[in-house]
Amino acid sequence: MIYRVRHVTTYTYPEAVSICHNALHLRPRDSQRQQCAAYELLVYPVPAVLHQTVDFFGNHVTFFAVQEPHRMLTVAADSTVAVTPAEVPPAPDTPAWEAVYDALRHDRSAASLEAYQYVFDSPYIASSTLLRRYAAPSFPPGQPLLAAALDLSRRIHAEFTYDSTATSVSTPLSEVLHTRHGVCQDFAHVQIGCLRALGLAARYVSGYLVTQPPPGRPRLVGADASHAWVSVYCPEVGWIDVDPTNNVLPSEHHITVAFGRDYGDVSPIQGVFLGGGQHSVKIAVDVMPVDA
Repeated sequence: MIYRVRHVTTYTYPEAVSICHNALHLRPRDSQRQQCAAYELLVYPVPAVLHQTVDFFGNHVTFFAVQEPHRMLTVAADSTVAVTPAEVPPAPDTPAWEAVYDALRHDRSAASLEAYQYVFDSPYIASSTLLRRYAAPSFPPGQPLLAAALDLSRRIHAEFTYDSTATSVSTPLSEVLHTRHGVCQDFAHVQIGCLRALGLAARYVSGYLVTQPPPGRPRLVGADASHAWVSVYCPEVGWIDVDPTNNVLPSEHHITVAFGRDYGDVSPIQGVFLGGGQHSVKIAVDVMPVDA
């Protein structure tokens, strides 16, 4: 499937901002199942400095600086992305999760060593006894890794409530686990924390989910939003994506933008500015099939 993605972020300030520096993760990644055929970024006011590079995790990053007074900043990214279904082995055919745990500690292949960095704590995700206890019912002895990860995803989907007002970027993971309320970012952090608490490698994936309107209802422009899910490492298979927010295996309706240890590594826009006062931000994302 081919999609056009438009992601527009607008910051409005009651007072003039004299200078701002920003980093963007907005260009979709290329992989075996996804190709970004076109990408265009427009920033207004026009930046004095704009530099594109690739970060440690292989994500595309754009750095820019606006060095003139402004009371509004608009960042618009347009992408054309081709996505094919993911090839995932049957869950019972994946190795037992304990075997994966052992392989991560003893296998010195390039793939295993690259995955091993995702076993450890990161700024937004710290392992804990509570996370290990929550994960335990899904990981009995000998359970195939993917079957266990899917059961954990199913439980998060069933036991946590999606609530866009319940958390912010700074809400501790322990609080999310206690209140059982949050958004896709929080649910991804919970599942990653559970997997890492068991010594497994898991990474945070940011991107877009193609939303489908109810039967008979028109698709709402701007109804799509940035999404987040989880990738768990399985030897001889590679990384397998799991979406706890929707309790699905991501496929052609999930568009990957970036991945890292947690949200802090891949947030769509982050930066600093001087002046401006209490700002407001508006985000609109549209994901449209090209043949629609």
